[in-house]
Amino acid sequence: MRSFIRRFLKDQRGATAIEYGLIVAVLSLTIVAGVGKASDAIDFLFTNTDSKLVEAFGSGG
Repeated sequence: MRSFIRRFLKDQRGATAIEYGLIVAVLSLTIVAGVGKASDAIDFLFTNTDSKLVEAFGSGG
């Protein structure tokens, strides 16, 4: 029984999988946040009346 516990405590294969899982989780959260920010910026460009882009298209048409 002791040898089983020693082997279990020395085994690091699960730790590596957990580390990769944490890296994937952080990257996915970063991507989601970045897409949200980009969406807000694009929305501002095309809908806000203070946007120069709206002024350019609005005055020409």
